[in-house]
Amino acid sequence: MKKKFFITSVLVLGFGQVMYSQESNDLDLGNISGNTQVIAQYYNEDTLINAALPDHIMGLNSFTNINYSRGNFRAGFRYETYLNPLEGYPSGFSGTGIGYRYVNWKNENINITVGNFFEQFGSGTILRAYEEPNLGLNNALDGIKIKYEPYKGINLTGLIGKQRVAFDDGFQNGNGIVRGFDGDIDFNTLFDSTFADSKFRISIGGSFVSKYNNDNNTADFILPKNVGAYGGRIAMRYGKVRFSGEYILKENDPYPNPTDERFNYIYNNGEGILLNLGYSTKGLGIDLSAKHNDNMLWRSTNVSVAPTSLLIGFLPTMSKQHTYNLASTMYPYAVNFLGEVAFQADIIYKIPKKTAIGGKYGTSININFATAYSPNRTYLNDMDSSRKAYTTTPFNASDSAFVKDFNVEIKRKFSKKFKAALTYFNFVFDDRAILVAQHHELIYADIFVAEATYKINKHHSVRIEAQHLRTDQDRGNWAYGLIEYSISPHYFFAVMDQYNYGNSIEVERLHYPLATAGYLKGPHRFSIQYGKQRAGVFCVGGVCRAVPASNGVTFTLTTSF
Repeated sequence: MKKKFFITSVLVLGFGQVMYSQESNDLDLGNISGNTQVIAQYYNEDTLINAALPDHIMGLNSFTNINYSRGNFRAGFRYETYLNPLEGYPSGFSGTGIGYRYVNWKNENINITVGNFFEQFGSGTILRAYEEPNLGLNNALDGIKIKYEPYKGINLTGLIGKQRVAFDDGFQNGNGIVRGFDGDIDFNTLFDSTFADSKFRISIGGSFVSKYNNDNNTADFILPKNVGAYGGRIAMRYGKVRFSGEYILKENDPYPNPTDERFNYIYNNGEGILLNLGYSTKGLGIDLSAKHNDNMLWRSTNVSVAPTSLLIGFLPTMSKQHTYNLASTMYPYAVNFLGEVAFQADIIYKIPKKTAIGGKYGTSININFATAYSPNRTYLNDMDSSRKAYTTTPFNASDSAFVKDFNVEIKRKFSKKFKAALTYFNFVFDDRAILVAQHHELIYADIFVAEATYKINKHHSVRIEAQHLRTDQDRGNWAYGLIEYSISPHYFFAVMDQYNYGNSIEVERLHYPLATAGYLKGPHRFSIQYGKQRAGVFCVGGVCRAVPASNGVTFTLTTSF
């Protein structure tokens, strides 16, 4: 606590000194900017849906960022408040205090950050320090980061730090130390005189990241205190065609897995491969992706922690991130840390306007298919000796599919006032791998969505959504409806309802109504909602957290200055 107080004091005194000296010379005092977010929820009792009802009745998550900049100098901090954290938020959040602070200086060639910072190497498989406040995920590094451009087109990054793991009246770091170096060469920029007019573009990069930790708390195994990961990447583009690829190798990093002995403290290396091929032209875009991950769980500790804690690398999901309610909340796919072989194809085609099929304004069609399988492994039966556990080869998929997601979306503007969209989803979901529905079986589901927006006049518009989910597994069929009325530029109102009318248990055929109203003005946004929300899973980018059922009022305020 004394350390945090000291650092905060230095920042405040530094701001004051700069501003005082500049005021004395009647010069520019610099700029102060920031933003605030407040989410408060008041809970009601609702035994019918088994709603969360904490003793404190009300939860609050809030943060404010304050940034100061002048010339090449930047500094700032974030003040966070969890009194008490919202229900369903990950454990490890409590109280109020400084959650992030940094000092940064840069010129044309060098950029130095001291304190907390975020960073990503390549796709993030080898290193991604980032935050997602809605998930309670924040693995910011606390240390020093240096970026250097020795020559145009060559960019180098070096860093070292500890990761944020929790918040208790201020941020808390894990014990592990993360060290990394990354280099990137853009040949078109480096040799601009040669490639200035070339349609061919190419860049390459490489990364090395290692961790040190002494959290090894088992007497049964000898665990490495230093573990490294390294790899390279390439990105090319010629005219309308682009390709990118990345390969990462992680040294053996035994980690506990009490639920499956086959993966408990195994000494296999980890491997990650990510490939992407794309083509785009007027009215058509095609994107093909493939991913192989095996044993790429990559943390700065060897002790069991929460699923999203102390992650060094990020395993990107290969499935489309859906926005419609039933598709995004009923069966979202979370990346399997043990390994997966995944593929995705995405095609966007716009039927030309002023044609018989395309209509006056044109019609867009988006077809997407994504699937992920368990790798095909040959188990070695050596858990009493070398503990290599199994062997596998890249993109060798088993016939065990974690998820299959096929969806088609058609959007059309019929007039200046009216536009509509139709979407179909087909899911095959292995809940034994992801445990979202907690029914431990294959789930087959179809979802149909119809959406329409009508602009009444310059300021008033109404949007309607109707969704239906059909399945013979889990809790049966669902219906969802939404009506949203907007008064531009300041007000919006919405009512929605989820209805589990197909539940095989009659008393659980429940409605989940929810009403929302909001006000916007410039950078300020305030909203209030009241109603019921069912228990489920909330996901962003393949990372998920469980959300309990709730009944109550939620206030949200976001603003910037």
